[in-house]
Amino acid sequence: MSLIGGIVVFSITWFVVLFTVLPWGVRTQQEDDHVAPGTVESAPVNPAIWKKMLATTIITGILFGIFLWTVEYGIIDYRSIVNRNA
Repeated sequence: MSLIGGIVVFSITWFVVLFTVLPWGVRTQQEDDHVAPGTVESAPVNPAIWKKMLATTIITGILFGIFLWTVEYGIIDYRSIVNRNA
């Protein structure tokens, strides 16, 4: 896999994992019984975005490592799968 291909796969995977991690542990203002004036009730109380971005990077690193390992050692031949379906 080329460097650019690896960056693209990592970036796409990172954003997919981010959108799965974002709802973890979110409490809304309505659940916390304290709605700040001028905000909606469904706004998060403490989104902890930096922790979620760190968790996203760690999870993506593990998934990308597994993917890279399968590609580099030919465990799964992705090119034959793509060429067969084309």
